This record gives sequence, structure tokens and C-alpha cells, in this order.
Amino acid sequence: MTSEWSEKSTADLMSRYVSKEMGYNVPKEGWRICLAHEFKEKRKPFQAKDVSLANIWGHIGLGVRYLKFWYKKTQVEKKAPFIDMFGAQPLRQIYGAPLGGIGGGTITRGWRGEFCRWQLNPGMYHYKTVIPNQFTVCLRREGKTVYQQVLSVERPPTLQGWNWGYCGEYAFYHALYPRAWTVYDLPGQNVTLTCRQISPVIPHDYQDSSLPVAVLVWDIENKNEYDLDVSIMFTMVNGSGQKDDKCGGHWNEPFHLEKEGEAVSGVLLHHCTAVNPYTLCIAAREQSDREISHQTAFSPKGPCFSLWNDLIDDGRLDSPTGSSPPTVKGEKVAAAVAVGCSVPAQGHNSLEFCLAWDMPKITFGSREKEHMRRYTRYFGTKGDASPSLSHYALTHYKQWEKSIEEWQRPILQDSSLPSWYKSALFNELYFVADGGTVWTEIMEDVDISGGIRSEDGGLPAQPTVIKEYGRFAYLEGQEYRMYNTYDVHFYASFALIMLWPKLALSLQYDIAGSVVQQDLTERLHLMSGQYSPIKTKNVVPHDIGDPDDEPWVRMNAYLIHDTAHWKDLNLKFVLHVYRDFHLTQDRQYLQDMWPICQAVMESELKFDLDGDGLIENSGYADQTYDGWIVTGPSAYCGGMWVASLCVMCKMARLLDSEELYCHYKDLLDRGSAAFEKLLWNGKYYNYDSSGRDLSNSVMSDQCAGHWFLRASGLGDGEFQAFPKEKIQSALKSVFDLNVMSFAGGQMGAVNGMRPEGVPDRSSVQSDEVWIGVVYGLAATMIHEGMQEEGMRTAEGCYRTVWEKLGMAFQTPEAYCEKNIYRSLAYMRPLSIWAMQLALNTSQKDQTTTA
Repeated sequence: MTSEWSEKSTADLMSRYVSKEMGYNVPKEGWRICLAHEFKEKRKPFQAKDVSLANIWGHIGLGVRYLKFWYKKTQVEKKAPFIDMFGAQPLRQIYGAPLGGIGGGTITRGWRGEFCRWQLNPGMYHYKTVIPNQFTVCLRREGKTVYQQVLSVERPPTLQGWNWGYCGEYAFYHALYPRAWTVYDLPGQNVTLTCRQISPVIPHDYQDSSLPVAVLVWDIENKNEYDLDVSIMFTMVNGSGQKDDKCGGHWNEPFHLEKEGEAVSGVLLHHCTAVNPYTLCIAAREQSDREISHQTAFSPKGPCFSLWNDLIDDGRLDSPTGSSPPTVKGEKVAAAVAVGCSVPAQGHNSLEFCLAWDMPKITFGSREKEHMRRYTRYFGTKGDASPSLSHYALTHYKQWEKSIEEWQRPILQDSSLPSWYKSALFNELYFVADGGTVWTEIMEDVDISGGIRSEDGGLPAQPTVIKEYGRFAYLEGQEYRMYNTYDVHFYASFALIMLWPKLALSLQYDIAGSVVQQDLTERLHLMSGQYSPIKTKNVVPHDIGDPDDEPWVRMNAYLIHDTAHWKDLNLKFVLHVYRDFHLTQDRQYLQDMWPICQAVMESELKFDLDGDGLIENSGYADQTYDGWIVTGPSAYCGGMWVASLCVMCKMARLLDSEELYCHYKDLLDRGSAAFEKLLWNGKYYNYDSSGRDLSNSVMSDQCAGHWFLRASGLGDGEFQAFPKEKIQSALKSVFDLNVMSFAGGQMGAVNGMRPEGVPDRSSVQSDEVWIGVVYGLAATMIHEGMQEEGMRTAEGCYRTVWEKLGMAFQTPEAYCEKNIYRSLAYMRPLSIWAMQLALNTSQKDQTTTA
């Protein structure tokens, strides 16, 4: 059934492609779509009006308080709220793989080729398609232009002097992040163009992966019996489609840079804003048989005949010398670079472009502190690095591709893995770069320890991993604007710890340093309506701040709950610490984190209200499922607590602390017994132990604690927290009910399901599917030998998001069975890398057994 599903889905996305040309060295695996495709289903974002009447009654106070907060933020302060329940982004089914490395900003190209999503200012997104940003092809035979076409299916009302409206039925897009290909079979020309974009997102590389660059290589295949001269023109506006494009003072200049026997030429577009100024750069590599030409400045409004005719005349541009004058207020300016070559009959040639952007110094919304991006360690902080960046990219991209291919090849060539999984695994990684990500150098005066030094059970002021590899932060989601939201990072962190472990550890040190800090300033929390401190001691923060404020300085931008509801964050920190040690074997990290783990575990013990070794909940379940009412010990938080006690026992043993081992082992034995007694119902773990009508709902994420034990090499023998047969029974119940009894088994696992096989609709979140949770559930199934069920479970999410709903490169937090989705471009789906860890572990176990 899975293979039939796979073939049908791929065929649907490519059904309108009429050509037989498949492009130049385009890989088999990945996400492929014809440029003429139209998604039939058009969903709408979840907004306040979508809360059911039953749930509205229980959230009236929250609604009123949020409305007051929203009004003050948007109408008085003129800023965007950290979550905008009245202004969610509408679904645009257009996005492709983003351009750029990690932490230097991103520019997203849509799958139809448009430049349409921008994050140059750190963490702040805007969604504007900049129409003049295009590639144009010019074909010439025997000195005469025979074909010139903008490679865009758009027919815009501007630039009408250009030849728009490329027939999308003759082109397709193929993404396998961090690369993507667009194939154009030029109608009637016997010429095929393949544009390959490469971004330097390379596992275990902490230099080139930080670069704000992308290379675009055009492979040209001439199927005619005669030679052709082919030129490709790249046009770019000075700006990103925002109001400041017209603020005046922007200017362009041509450049030429030669070093180490290689030369590049192009145009620099200096965007001279008062805050976070930057330089865009479009460039090409000089070669003896290539001709590079440019137009320093043109106005991207009106018909723009002059630039079009300049190219059509002789396949090249005029290439004026000198810089353009600064723009006057109200005007925009753009630039163009063209590269030409000869392509022999029945032959092939290629052209290489680079897009780079240099914004070395950044400030966040409060403008309080200046930060240096990671790449400035290698290219300086003066704002003049664009020529060097483009030169470096154009002379190193082949090595990047070699590294990418070596990393991806074992998975792509594994015939036991389905094609959809290979696409999902690599393409979901887009969020590591395009999650509003910042990667900065730590400044000399920064102390991350919270004021408690190593000798007093704290941390170094600047841990070695942060000094060497910098600070890293990514958003909970492009619409949920909070950095390093820890309850969600719990799921997403598998991608970092497996591929960029130094960044994962750096983030952990930042979080650990914040645990001992406190901010007793009282503020209103929207759920309860009560005032309470922003941050109390020995509690893991929800997040490290809003990019529109001052991250790392003012934490907990999340205003919904106070810290009393964040029981699961401390437990997730402890589980993180041991899993990270297990995968890195960094003993210094373990030793540094051990006192912090003890502190947060002791702070949790106050929730063991009856002394049975098991913590209890009251009010809202925890920080992850914060819309779901729970009473007493629960499967989710209770399971996390038991799993945390298990890893504390393991860490105590590793660090030769027998006294603490005995302490945590006693708690584990009593807590496990209480957990089984209170929550096990013979088939699965009840949602909670309250005995309410809905307490026996089947929660898809009920085995999350066990999942982390398995991912950490634990869960058996001395360090077993849950009976194996009960875990397998629980997973089977989840598969039968939450997966196969929901939406025909083709949309993943719904969060909550009643035992009679209907979704639990008791909260706004219980009848949602959370893609990142589903990937974690699938990983748990794989760890337990249920690979077929795990793959089937995860496949439903991939098919729904990428092939049915048109949400490629913007995987949301959640969707319902019909009509609604919530929070596009979300962090949690990076948890698909937990599936790969589970597969690696299973293969290793099989090899060991054999």
C-alpha cells in the first residue's frame, strides 16, 4: 500500500509536466513538482475565531487579556506580537529551498523560481515576492538572437517590456536540501536548462556552514545540430521588497576581485538603512570561454525596455564603469549580471552565479546590544566582505557538493528506506537555516554562567564550546517568534546533536546558565490573569527571548503561562543532557551539567505531593500540551519524570556518586511503581489519573520519556524505567487508534483519541496532528522493532504537508483533519532526525546481534 501511495503522490505533483526531459544530473530522490501544478486543497490558518464554543467558555479570560495585549503591541507600540492570533500568515503554496548557510540570514526561492521569503534582519520575516529578481535566458545563433525569455511563469503588471509567462508545463522543480534543481525544457528550442542551487549547509562544518551565500549553476544542454551562444542574465533589486527599499541613499557599484588565480566579477548593491545595513552581491566566476557583463543600475518600474533590448542586441550588457548615484527617496534601484558561453551542437556547457549578502553586525529589536555574526570570524566585520564571500563560494562550492553527497549517499542508496522518507529527512532540515536562525560570536564581556562559577556548582563564564563555536538560536516558528523554545527544541534537537553537535552543546550551555538566574519582575500572565515573576531560580526558561526585543538578555517572551506550569522543561533539560553525552561522549559537558541537573530535579520534587516518588500536575498539562487540562500524575509529564530519574541514576554512576545514585534509584523504583499503578489500564497509559470522563484518552505522545531513554542507549536492564511489553502495547494502541482510526490512516497520528475511535475534542490541541510529535512517535516505534508501523505513521504527515496541502518548506506545527492548520514553518518537525537515529541504532543492534 505504501509504494502505491508513493507512486500516486509523485505522479500527482508531476502530472502536468509534458516534456520528457529530466534535466542534467538531477537526483532521483527528493521532492519534485511541475511548475504548472496547482494544489487543490486551500487551508486557512487557525485564528481566535476557530476556537469552539465549548473551549471559548473556558478561555474567555485569556481571550480578553490577549486582545488587550495585542492592541497595546500593535496599535500603541507599533510592533508585531510574539504570536499574532489575529494576523496569521495566509497559506502561500509557493516555497522552495532557502538560500544561504546557517545563522547569516536567508532568502527563500519559491519552487517556481521567485524570491519570496526574506529573513535578513535576525528572526524577523517578511513575505514579499520581488518580481524583478529573475533569471532570463538569451539564445543566439550565428550572431542573431533567436529566443529570449524570463524564466518565470508570472505575468506581472510591471516590467512589461520583458517576455514573461514561461509555460510551466515545460519545467519542474526538484529539492533535496541543501540543494535544489529547476529544469526548463525551452519550448521549440531543443535546449534544456538545469539550474542547480547550492547552499553551504554541511554537517560537522562550523566555518563554511555559517556563510550567507548560495551558488546557482546553470547547466545548458544543446540538443540541436548547430552551435548556440547562450547567455543567462540575473537581475536583483537593491532591497527585499520592504518599505525601506524606497527610503533613499542606496547605491550599486561593479566589482572585480582576483586572487589565488581565480577571478569573479559582479555588482554590489549597498542597502544603507540606519539599522542593520547590508550589501547584496550578484556575481559570476570569470573563465576564458565565458563573457561576463553587467548593468550597474536600472529602475525596476515601468516597462524597462532598455535593459531587455540591451541583452537582446548582442547577448551581453553594456557594463558601465563607476558606481550609481544614491537613490532619492521614493525610488528603487536594481542591477543585472549576465554571463554568456558557446554551447556546441549536441553538447553541454555551464554558467556559475553567486548570490551573497553581508550584514556582519546585527542588533535585535531593542537596539541595546550589537552582535557579530559567526561568519565574521573568517570574513571580518567591516561590511566589505561581499566580493570575498562570492569569490570563496564560487571557488569552493564543488567541495561543498562533494561533502553533501558523501553525507547523503548512504541514506539515499539504502533501498530499504522509502523515497518519501529520504525527501522528508533532508528537506525538513531547511529550518536549521531558515528558522530565523542566528549564529553569533560571543562578545568578550558576556558571562553566560548566571553569576555562579564552576567551583560553586555553576558554569564557566564562557564555556569553551561557546568561545570556539559561538552562540546559536532558532525560532520556535516563523510565526511563533521566540528563540530556543525549549519544550519544542526537545523534539527538534535531534537534527542539531546529530549533525552540528557543537551548536547543540552551545545552546545547552546557554540554557544551563539561565537556569540559575532569576528575574523577579512581576508581569501579567495571560492564561491565569495573575502576576508572577518572569523567571524563578532553578527553572529552565521557556525561551531565551523575542528577536524584536533582546534575546539572551530578556528571556521568557512567552506570556501565556507562568513558570509554575513548566514542569516538563526541567525534565527535558535532564533528558537532553544525558542524550547529548551519549551521542558525543563529551565528559566535560557531563560534569559541567551535573550540578544543574541536580538543582532542577530537586526543584521538581515539590510536585511529589503524596511522597510516592511521582510528580503531579494541576491545571494545564505542561508546557508542550498547554491547552489540555490535566489533573494528577499524567502519562506525558509522569513518564518524563520517571525517565529523568533513570538518566540521573546513569549519570550518578558515571560520575561515581553512589550516594546520589541510591537517592535517585529509590525515587525511580517508587515513581515507576506509582506510574504503572495510577496510569496503566491494561492496554496503554491513560492521559491522566484523575478518573474524569476523558482521563482515559489515548495520547499519541504518551511514550515520550521512553523515547528519550531509547535514544540515549537506555531502557533495558538496570536502566529500564518502563516494562517493555507495556510500551509495545501502548504503541500498538496508538497505532491502531490515533493513526489508523484517524483520517483513514493517511494523516499521521492525532494527539488525542478516545478508546472508541473518535478524536478527543476536549481542547484546541487534542484533535490536532503535530508533525514533529508524529516523527518522534515514529522513532519510538522503530526503537521498539515496529519499523513498518513507524514508517506508515510518519508517511501520513509527509504526504499531507508536502504533497496534499502545498506546505513544502513551511511545515506547520499542526493541522486538523479538515480546513485548519496552525503555525507555519515550525521548529518541531526537525525531529524526523530522531527517526534516523532510531534506524541507525536498530541497524547497529542487528549487526551486534549477528
